[in-house]
Amino acid sequence: MPENASRTRWPALAVVCAGMLMVILDGSITTVALPAVQADLHIGAAGLAWVVDAYVVAFGGLLLLAGRLGDLLGRRRVYLAGIAAFTAASVLCGLAAGPATLIAARFLQGVGGAMASAVGLGMVVALFPDPAERARAFGVVGFTGAAGASLGQVLGGVLTAGLGWHWIFFINLPIGAAALLAGRRLLADDRGPGLAAGADAPGAALVTGGLMLGVYTIVEGGPAGWTSARTLATGAAALLLLAAFLHRQARAATPLLPLRILARRTTALANLVQLLMLAALFGFQILLALYLQQVQHYGALATGLAMLPAALTIAAVSLLLAARTIARLGERRTLLLGLALLAAGLALLTRLPAGPLNYTADVLPTLLAAAGFGLAATALTALGMADARPEDAGLLSGLLNTTQQVGAALGVAVLTALAAGRGTGGFHLAFGTGAALLAAAFLLALALPRHRPAVESAPAGAEPPVLTHG
Repeated sequence: MPENASRTRWPALAVVCAGMLMVILDGSITTVALPAVQADLHIGAAGLAWVVDAYVVAFGGLLLLAGRLGDLLGRRRVYLAGIAAFTAASVLCGLAAGPATLIAARFLQGVGGAMASAVGLGMVVALFPDPAERARAFGVVGFTGAAGASLGQVLGGVLTAGLGWHWIFFINLPIGAAALLAGRRLLADDRGPGLAAGADAPGAALVTGGLMLGVYTIVEGGPAGWTSARTLATGAAALLLLAAFLHRQARAATPLLPLRILARRTTALANLVQLLMLAALFGFQILLALYLQQVQHYGALATGLAMLPAALTIAAVSLLLAARTIARLGERRTLLLGLALLAAGLALLTRLPAGPLNYTADVLPTLLAAAGFGLAATALTALGMADARPEDAGLLSGLLNTTQQVGAALGVAVLTALAAGRGTGGFHLAFGTGAALLAAAFLLALALPRHRPAVESAPAGAEPPVLTHG
């Protein structure tokens, strides 16, 4: 790596993480402000759901395409365009005077968020070819995610109460502007081979349509009914589109998603484990907040503060311990340790009381067990990107983000449906199901190749190394 690039890679990582922070912060901060948005804009329940769903559908549906475009057009270019789009859409959200404008602006936010998020991990891989430094960089990425989640829950309540819900979107303006200015100066101009090297327009239309329709089916399945004609029809259509996409990829001269990527054992298993893990944990986050508010009658700010130990623990483990644990144990064993902690934590929630809550005894142990996410997420990111080649690092990054979003949407939809209308017993059932999903992820992780910790530095200018199997 050239000397000037070596000096700027950590500041460049800060730029990438700033964009990630803005996207993650927006996701958690918006949920806190929804009641105020509903009251101010006179939105019905269905319209309010689309304030969230419009973003999720665009974000989840475009990640794979955005990742591939980063490989073809240059990840820096796609990242900066995504940050610009997300920031501009945030301003439109803050200025919205009616439901239609807000929902449309949220969709545009999802487009920009997908572009920025899809190429982020690929940029980290390119910045840090040395395995030990890359593990530390992925730890910083994990810390950023936890910081965004913890800040969002508290900051959303403070801004909404003090300045109004519009400011939960306006806060993205200074972050986005700083990321754009610094990114233009610090991020290397990695121009890709161009669209001719893999611009499969029909494939792009099929996978984007399939993913958008699939995410829509998941987020609307609960309200509409999982066995309703609409849910079954949209789910079947999504599967047909995705099947047609895979059929085309096997025959296209320049496929959008070369099937050799899905044939890699480590890549496929890492994405499946992530889907199950995120399904359990996003559902856990929503359900615990609902339990604290509906059963224990906590306020919004009190709920955010009650859940803060989990985010702080994840952040500390991601930043301070994850890289060291991976260096000592390897990615596979670190992942297994993290999943075991998480499964034990969710299992503890199956004994939450219907009566008065002892926060220290009933909730805090689970929030501390969330440290497992700091280990598991960092290890999964390293495993999911372990086989990344320069020409498809953005695609692998987009694939990891896609399974994350699909898993999160699926977990929230299924676990909240299990909990609905059943009182405390419903929460117990949902938390037990989440623990079972994590147990299934643990079993899948056992099938991952046994990577040895790799701590040697790569030669200057070398390709990112593929870790050896042991």
